[in-house]
Amino acid sequence: MTPSSTSPASSQPSSGQTSAQQAAQVIWAHWLSGQVLSALPEACRPTTASQGYAAQAQLPVVSGRQVVGWKIAATSANGQAHINVSGPLAGRLLLGQVLESGAAVPSAGNRMRVAEPEFAFVMAQDLPPQAAPYTQQQVMASVASLHPALEVPDSRLEPFTAAGEAQLLADNACARHFVLGPAAPDVWRELDLSTYPVQAQVQHGQLLKYTRDGTGGNVLGDPRIALTWIANQLSSLGITLEKGHVVTTGTCMVPLELQPGDSASADYGPLGRVEMIFSET
Repeated sequence: MTPSSTSPASSQPSSGQTSAQQAAQVIWAHWLSGQVLSALPEACRPTTASQGYAAQAQLPVVSGRQVVGWKIAATSANGQAHINVSGPLAGRLLLGQVLESGAAVPSAGNRMRVAEPEFAFVMAQDLPPQAAPYTQQQVMASVASLHPALEVPDSRLEPFTAAGEAQLLADNACARHFVLGPAAPDVWRELDLSTYPVQAQVQHGQLLKYTRDGTGGNVLGDPRIALTWIANQLSSLGITLEKGHVVTTGTCMVPLELQPGDSASADYGPLGRVEMIFSET
């Protein structure tokens, strides 16, 4: 379907819904159709972060898809400047979005066309809401495993760089697809992730198009800081970060530009490797 700024008929809000439900319905309809919109309808357009998160919270309801984890967008100063926000944004990973290393990720309807090498964590226990902020030590003690990962984001808003924080939160912090690599050896717990190097490359068939380097320091200074941030952000929203949920902490380098048919990989040295194909369809 050709992208358009016209709302699909199925996205029209019905009477009796809250504005958060209406916004989620519009976002999900555009997600399914591959269409884009310049802004959410004024009647349900969030104007604050809390309203944006409230709309996002309705996405599992309108989609019928379980939350399997979380993503963090804009964990670098460059990323925040690019989408004109003042800090990180949390988004939900829904069932069907998380793929295994080596997967073919659909390119159809994806206008961002990038892959983002990230450090992802799987939780070993719940972190429920509490009055006091979680410490980094408490959060890391609740982690089961670290994984190399690639996020393939996208937005239902065009231009997403002008949508603003509230609408980007309603748009699930630009979540689309996510590729989870195998669990890293437990030696990761002894390493300084803030300086940990990652090298990525993009190929088309046998042709190497380019390589790119990054470090964990590009993720709010350290991926463990980012994980602690989202644990406390969810706590402040009254949400439990659940056992078994995966949390991907944001790109550790300039995103990898992709064209359909490209393959992307990220090498985390002793911590493993993750790869994907950006399919032709």
